[in-house]
Amino acid sequence: MRHSWPGGNHADTRDIATLTGSRHGYGDKPAAAGRTALGTPQSTLGPRPSGQRPSPRSRWVGDLSGAFADLGTFLPLMVGMFAAQPLDPVGVLVGFGLFALATAMIYRRPVPVQPMKAVAALVIAGGLTVSEVAASGLLLGGILCLLAAMGVVGALGRRIPHTVLSGIQFGVGLYLIWAGIKLVLQDPLIGLMALAGLLLLQWTRFKPLAALAVVVGAALWGLLQADVALPGLSLGLSLPRLNLPDLHSLWASAQGVLLPQLAITLTNATLITAAIAADLFPQDRARITPDRLAWSSGVLNLLLAPFGAFPMCHGAGGLVVQYKFGARTGLATAIFGCSCLLLGLFLGSDAPALLLLLPIAAIGALLIPAGIDLAVSKRLRKAQPDGLVVILLTGIACVTVHVAFGLLVGLALEGLRTLLMRGRGRAE
Repeated sequence: MRHSWPGGNHADTRDIATLTGSRHGYGDKPAAAGRTALGTPQSTLGPRPSGQRPSPRSRWVGDLSGAFADLGTFLPLMVGMFAAQPLDPVGVLVGFGLFALATAMIYRRPVPVQPMKAVAALVIAGGLTVSEVAASGLLLGGILCLLAAMGVVGALGRRIPHTVLSGIQFGVGLYLIWAGIKLVLQDPLIGLMALAGLLLLQWTRFKPLAALAVVVGAALWGLLQADVALPGLSLGLSLPRLNLPDLHSLWASAQGVLLPQLAITLTNATLITAAIAADLFPQDRARITPDRLAWSSGVLNLLLAPFGAFPMCHGAGGLVVQYKFGARTGLATAIFGCSCLLLGLFLGSDAPALLLLLPIAAIGALLIPAGIDLAVSKRLRKAQPDGLVVILLTGIACVTVHVAFGLLVGLALEGLRTLLMRGRGRAE
């Protein structure tokens, strides 16, 4: 696999074609005219990148701040899973750390690492045991590798109409907004204070530090609460343990979670993530492709699941949140990975208690501005009425049911729209 720094690889355009317009990230060259291979014009995705080239210090500060911007999706799932099942914190956190470090080295952009949400939901509901969690990681990892090797993921992306893809992005944006609101409402005072701080910092020279300021402020608030005592932490080296699932666990996982999670992973963690990355970092469109995202998720899950790692993938929402708050390189993902690695290796079973000190409401506030950026895109504002209907209904289906269902709804609506347009053309 070839890797290149920004501006260094423009040869391979088979997976994501050249983009239109002059929007580009920090230090990026404008892309040539064209459309993404996913069928989406360059102007439809994600927050609007800035044309300014920041100093190395500003870039480092942005990566530091953006590294923890996605905690709003990470922390609630982690806390819920540790409370519901006796997962090994060492294996889980070390798994996230190694997955994130590998992702940073492979993509050199802030490609996020997130727990697989359908698996996490079943764990929190008590529907999966520890052994079945490991089985899920192995099964999903193997299937993702197989699909990537066959080129299925990239081929699927190239056949999705741009209205459907824009609708899924709209749905992911709505999901981030709604998830952020629900977390803020758990403690409205803290959540609204954090949201106000984020908005105020957008108009100051400290804008790159917005997410970091909220995370640090939330941690200090948790420590200062009268009814919360700092847990007795014991430092010491802890290593993950080998935990191979039996055949019964493999079968239970295949029946319960395989298809729902695979549908979400193929859409949100590969197709949409690649499309948004191509828009934010057009010079890296040949490196961050759906097939490669499936490869990295598959291989790393196969390697880490036997040692207690939770099933992991990438995610479109995480990419948008991290970019919104300053992340531009793989350093952001590496900082997150190192933090997880240190917590798992040196705090071990005490790590979940430390995570509980962070007020979830304050962390959830980070999701709302990023969700708005993703949902209210230029493509949404400039869509023709019939295309806008497809985008809106697809997004609503994504956020009310799930992304895979939204994809099916979008394809059906786009097919109907195409038939109506053809009929109208024949009538004329």
